[in-house]
Amino acid sequence: MGSSINPERRLLEKHNKGLVAATKYLVPWKIVFKQEYGEIKIARQVEYKLKTFKSKVILEKIIISGVCNIVPPMN
Repeated sequence: MGSSINPERRLLEKHNKGLVAATKYLVPWKIVFKQEYGEIKIARQVEYKLKTFKSKVILEKIIISGVCNIVPPMN
């Protein structure tokens, strides 16, 4: 998971070249879900919430449905 203006480029230039310590031993990576937001702040809030889930079942449902309905907290 990650926030990026160009996720395809980020995947190719960082993750699949082994430049990210957390993912370098599990290459190759592919994008299975992508959702756009109007502001990077909101995208990062949703990303943080997704990373807090304890069950991968929730993430699998989001990937299968193609929709993430998580609402970031209002600040």
